[in-house]
Amino acid sequence: MSSLHERHLAVSPRWLTLYYKNPLEITHGEGRHVWDADGRRYLDFFGGILTTMTAHALPEVTKAVGEQAGRIIHSSTLYLNRPMVELAERVATLSGIPDARVFFTTSGTEANDTALLLATAYRRSNQVLAMRNSYHGRSFSAVAITGNRAWSPTNLSPLQTLYVHGGVRSRGPYAHLGDAEFIAACVADLEDLLGHTRPPAALIAEPIQGVGGFTSPPDGLYAAFRRVLDRHGILWISDEVQTGWGRTGEHFWGWQAHGRNGLPDIITFAKGIGNGMSIGGVVARAEVMNCLDANSISTFGGSPVTMAAGLANLSYLLEHDLQGNARRVGGLLIERLRAVGAASDCVREVRGRGLMIGIELVKPGTDQANPEAATAVLEAAREGGLLIGKGGGHDTSVLRIAPPLSLTVPEAEEGAEILGRALRTVG
Repeated sequence: MSSLHERHLAVSPRWLTLYYKNPLEITHGEGRHVWDADGRRYLDFFGGILTTMTAHALPEVTKAVGEQAGRIIHSSTLYLNRPMVELAERVATLSGIPDARVFFTTSGTEANDTALLLATAYRRSNQVLAMRNSYHGRSFSAVAITGNRAWSPTNLSPLQTLYVHGGVRSRGPYAHLGDAEFIAACVADLEDLLGHTRPPAALIAEPIQGVGGFTSPPDGLYAAFRRVLDRHGILWISDEVQTGWGRTGEHFWGWQAHGRNGLPDIITFAKGIGNGMSIGGVVARAEVMNCLDANSISTFGGSPVTMAAGLANLSYLLEHDLQGNARRVGGLLIERLRAVGAASDCVREVRGRGLMIGIELVKPGTDQANPEAATAVLEAAREGGLLIGKGGGHDTSVLRIAPPLSLTVPEAEEGAEILGRALRTVG
């Protein structure tokens, strides 16, 4: 055990998760690579939990941060803030929501917490619909709507949460159905649920469930839900903390795979927009955003430095068509990983979109989750020079792959090869 690990254990809560038997200290990065304290280089296929969206040490972002820090680091929302207004204007336009209003926070957890505040205040209801297997953050209210036992430490809650079917396509009571029948069954379940309760404030859903193992419903499920929600006046909150900014390749926002019946009422975002800086936020139509009847501020949300980073990062993403790169290189990567998975008895499914890919592991010859294999592959991949993540529903048995969106074809090929070797260590 390293001395830093010992010091960490002495001052940190025991529920603060660390990867690896011998935890890794990352000291610096460049492009799609990071280095540890021993000077070893790794290809990064997890990007700080989908946060390093463009590249490590992206010159455009580090320059913007340095220049803004040299002028002023902090002022709070009590003063006009040019970088915040400029980034809000761009996010409002990109959201597609008419007459949109934007509020910046410091994390995805805080963004979802704000969205819940808005929805419950607007609808005068503390009842919320959420998806099974979901994850929305670690605050008291976000934990209350998290449908994943491994990340929900309490059932005490300020909210009444009702969980809906549909977030996981390949498991559960409707897994055997075709896509159209699956959607119809989930809609019928929602209709039945609403027949037994007072009208909820909102449905909150990740278009692709992140911590849940990169699972998703068939395209159009939330559009079908939207027809039902609209009849009851229920808001739709799309949690884009992991799916936003073009990561899925096919769409800029994850909800666009489900947009046939209109846009979400509220979109939450975070992670990738800051490329490592602490940015989260909420964008909503003005009627919803302006429903609060008390004053509020944010001490650190919308910080001039983080906003400067977000502007530079977003500009780089759009100017270099990283969404298109995610579609092209991600498509190649998922093909390679499916070929790798076909050679392993432990791989149940390789799924995903763009550069958001999950590999679900099972015990050979069964359909049972295999968290031990996931941990072993995580370790073996590290030994091979590749960093990945893991997640999943009932058991943490899914390898999570989400490199920076500037990933090159040779890097995708290299990562797939390392993962193939790692999978062969478990069968």
